[in-house]
Amino acid sequence: MASQALPARGARLGRPVAPGLVPAPGWGHLLPGQRLRGGERPDDGGATGATFRAVVLALPGGDALSTRRRSPMAAALMWPLARHLVREGVADGVVAHVVHYRFRGWNGGHAHPAEDAEWAVGEAVRRYGDVPVCLVGMDMGGRAALHAAGHPAVGSVVALAPWLPGGPEPEPVKQLIGRRVLIVHGTQDESTDPDLSYRFAERAKKVNRQVCRFEVHSDGHGLHQHRAEVFALTTDFVLGSLLDQPYARPVADALAAPPPLGLRMPLATGFGRALRHPPAGSRRA
Repeated sequence: MASQALPARGARLGRPVAPGLVPAPGWGHLLPGQRLRGGERPDDGGATGATFRAVVLALPGGDALSTRRRSPMAAALMWPLARHLVREGVADGVVAHVVHYRFRGWNGGHAHPAEDAEWAVGEAVRRYGDVPVCLVGMDMGGRAALHAAGHPAVGSVVALAPWLPGGPEPEPVKQLIGRRVLIVHGTQDESTDPDLSYRFAERAKKVNRQVCRFEVHSDGHGLHQHRAEVFALTTDFVLGSLLDQPYARPVADALAAPPPLGLRMPLATGFGRALRHPPAGSRRA
């Protein structure tokens, strides 16, 4: 029986993510005459007039099968991380969006979130020009980020607790060639299998040396117990990749190490504390 045509609903970038309660340049908190590093001062106290150097696209989770509208709850889970990334990167011209999918389901071979992620990259380039893009996804969004990495503007990918279901057809990895890839998974995740993300990372590492994977011991799917460390790790990787800055030592070591060491790197408790106050002239310790 022929499949019924899905109702047409457009994906959207959504509004730029504001940094939250912490004042930051480019979001209505500029001092008189102040400018973004390397860019223009925003018009009318907002972000629309700013010149941005890099874009982060946050990709929420979802369901395996569903043609319902996107899940507001899944999108809301990405906002704290997106705000954190903007807070840390806005002075360097980083802007972020939480992508709105057409549907909340992957829907088999349709791979709707991956299509929407690729569309979002193109839309980001249309809005901001020829700037590097990092895809940051969680759960199903992690899978979408990995699939959409083949877009020429994508330079890096972060997959948090990615949903990578096992099946007769292996997940593609060739689109990751030339990209920097970080996978983070809790060892106690009962929703998405950390062993499957390790196997994926192992295959990806064979075609691309710039792949690393961190394990968050004793944490589950939401990575709530070590949220501060996960945020710090993601921020270090994202800003290092987008702005071509040096990574923190554990990230650099994980990228350089062969399997299995670089793909089973433990995320240390307290990671990121030393990065909050880096030495003068360097953002990272």
